[in-house]
Amino acid sequence: MDNILNESHVRIGVEAEDWEGAIRKAGDVLVQAGSIKPAYIDKMIRSVKELGPYIVIMPGFALAHAAPCEDVLKSDIALITLKNPVCFESPNDPVSVVLCLGCTDSSSHLDMLSAIAGLLMEEGRIPEIAKAGSAKEAIEILSGGGV
Repeated sequence: MDNILNESHVRIGVEAEDWEGAIRKAGDVLVQAGSIKPAYIDKMIRSVKELGPYIVIMPGFALAHAAPCEDVLKSDIALITLKNPVCFESPNDPVSVVLCLGCTDSSSHLDMLSAIAGLLMEEGRIPEIAKAGSAKEAIEILSGGGV
């Protein structure tokens, strides 16, 4: 998991007023890393506004992303946990964990996603990540190490 998500790309207990703020905070991690331009964050938000809350793929978890474009400088991934869960108007609300994915093309993200998806599908994993006290702890839980 270390080669997919490192501690510098994880934020714990982030404050966001709503789902847009949550996407912005997750995207900011990738902007700070030099992986995406701020315009990509706007594209992620626009996608949800146009297509609905399809990014809330399981209870408590959103996978923020948009189509590959010139605003993605390098494929990368970030994870945030929210201090207070937010609603996307999805049956899987409220969301407390947001994974932000930026991809340079339509295929490079598949390996990252498949590795993470298998780990996230385990029952109870999302609530455990949401309660993590540190980036290191969140990555250990995501990796299957638990606490």
